Amino acid sequence: MANVSLRSVRKTYPGGFEAIKGIDFEIGDGQFCVLVGPSGCGKSTLLRMVAGLETVTSGEVDIGGRVVNEIEPADRDIAMVFQNYALYPHMSVYNNMAYGLRNRGMPKPEIDTRVREVAQTLELAGMLDRKPRQLSGGQRQRVAMGRAIVRQPKVFLFDEPLSNLDAKLRAQTRLEIQKLHNELGVTSLFVTHDQVEAMTLAQRMIVMNAGRMEQIGTPEEVYHRPATTFVASFIGSPPMNLITGHVDGSRFSVDGQTFVLPSAAPRDGELILGLRPEHVELAPSDGSWALKVEALEMLGAERLVYGRLGGALFTVRLDATLAHPKVGDTVSLAASPDHLHWFDAATRQRVG
Repeated sequence: MANVSLRSVRKTYPGGFEAIKGIDFEIGDGQFCVLVGPSGCGKSTLLRMVAGLETVTSGEVDIGGRVVNEIEPADRDIAMVFQNYALYPHMSVYNNMAYGLRNRGMPKPEIDTRVREVAQTLELAGMLDRKPRQLSGGQRQRVAMGRAIVRQPKVFLFDEPLSNLDAKLRAQTRLEIQKLHNELGVTSLFVTHDQVEAMTLAQRMIVMNAGRMEQIGTPEEVYHRPATTFVASFIGSPPMNLITGHVDGSRFSVDGQTFVLPSAAPRDGELILGLRPEHVELAPSDGSWALKVEALEMLGAERLVYGRLGGALFTVRLDATLAHPKVGDTVSLAASPDHLHWFDAATRQRVG
């Protein structure tokens, strides 16, 4: 196992497009770190730079205390799992998993032991003679993971490995990956655009946007104290409500309507107020926080209420067993001061 460090890493393509704009982070030995962000934010490019499949324009990639910028992918002691499985269709499951070890000249008995042990762990022991076309998508992905595991690398790299699976299989495979990491303890870097995958798998997560790192931290830190409005709106479903207005002490004015805050904002002036839908409640009596209901959405155990607060779109998440308003109703809302998030209106950085 090994730690992975990136120091001032940049990637600029011919023509001047800067895909990665200076990234610094360190993944500790044995940690599972997730890179999450929207399509085109640079997360896969960054992963491929760690793997050696993309050159580094400037900065350093360090694996296990060794700068690997000029080292070939095969010599970095990493194993990568791709989105499209990349299995050899003419080979059996056994041979797909054993192929890399044979190329390294490993003795046959050791190859056989490794392959069968990993196949047992991944519940593939009864499928070793099958070809990829005889497997389901989830089984193929497990073969791809098994091929990486048998190599016993210092670092695992996952490039959106669950994207081709349906929702049920994704949930199941997430649990398998989590269980495997707990058993193997190998340093892992996992790329996804799915925030659920990021939140459930990560010990630490890195939220990326437009080639930059917006925030790094545990899932709890990122969710409960987002560093920017981008993180606040990207992490969480439905996303955090963000309302731009003017603060004067405990008064918050939006589009000509004034709301009385449960506690004073960190400063006066133009700020963005953030409130997660689950941290808002229906108040028993009329108050300044009046929401006109425009739509309702039933989601089994919960109900989403959509409306406008001072002209701004706003979402409230309610327990489905509670009494709920109807479309056209105006309801009063209440929020705890512990759940107010404040961001600078110009920089969109957290201020409180």
